[in-house]
Amino acid sequence: MKLLDGKAAIITGASAGIGRAAAGLFAEHGASLVLVARRADRLEEVAAEIERDGGQVRVVVGDVTQENTHRDAVATALDTFGRLDVAFNNAGLVGEMGPLADTSIETWTQVVDANLTAAFLGARSQIPAMLAGGGGALVFTGSFVGTSVGLPGMGPYAAAKAGLMGLVRAITADYAAQGIRANALLPGGTATEMAGDADQREWAASLHAMKRIADPCEIAQAALFLASDMASFVTGSALWADGGNAAVKL
Repeated sequence: MKLLDGKAAIITGASAGIGRAAAGLFAEHGASLVLVARRADRLEEVAAEIERDGGQVRVVVGDVTQENTHRDAVATALDTFGRLDVAFNNAGLVGEMGPLADTSIETWTQVVDANLTAAFLGARSQIPAMLAGGGGALVFTGSFVGTSVGLPGMGPYAAAKAGLMGLVRAITADYAAQGIRANALLPGGTATEMAGDADQREWAASLHAMKRIADPCEIAQAALFLASDMASFVTGSALWADGGNAAVKL
């Protein structure tokens, strides 16, 4: 069964990691895609793989902290596919790490903009297009950091990811009755470029009840559920996909 058959979806941060895995999975399940990222060469590589498998895909190269990037993505979906049903607002940034009192305003702004303000800008552009089509699903990539734990040196990231839950609830309060669903996906440690070196990945694995970190495809599968009609009565929620991390925290 193709869970996104006939639907058009935007995926941000689609050139690597969870976003790249989601692009392949969403296409496999029938979605027509608009892929967004800053790295044009890697984005085109992802798009070429999807097209080779018979998928429909367009790319928008841009920075998700800029409003015009989201406007271009929505316009591309509407102009090419005639609709927008799903948005996986996945792009994010850890940023420079360090104790909060040593964090510069530049680092704070950069990390909050990439993780929270970009999600707001995406939603603000995506929701009107979804409303015009009778509804849709927004999925935001949060984190176990800032929701179940605080980790040293990650103050801006934790604050931004925690803030996504407020955004999800606000969208739900404003638009649920009009057919818009909004949910946060909360991954645990995941084997992406952001996971660090082998020692850092081993340490992250030790935090999880499953004693490993996720493959990006495992997180993409959770995103697919939230994006699809399988989650038709799920909104304003957080889905833990964290290998039992939150469950074993006091």
